[in-house]
Amino acid sequence: MATTEQDSIATTATALLAQSPIAELRRLRVDEKADKLQLSGQVRSFYHKQLAQETVRSVAGDMQLINRVDVCSS
Repeated sequence: MATTEQDSIATTATALLAQSPIAELRRLRVDEKADKLQLSGQVRSFYHKQLAQETVRSVAGDMQLINRVDVCSS
């Protein structure tokens, strides 16, 4: 089933972020809808935003990845 497969991808992506040595990445959220993965949350640098995106992309396969992570320098 596609839904189970996508749930598995979101779960796997979340688990990868949870293993990051960067605390901000461990607090990000990965949601799936249809053929899309959405990454959301907040980090303090564009580097961390990109790092999170590439971490999730490694398991996204053919799914569209939407990066809604906000960069806040405070």
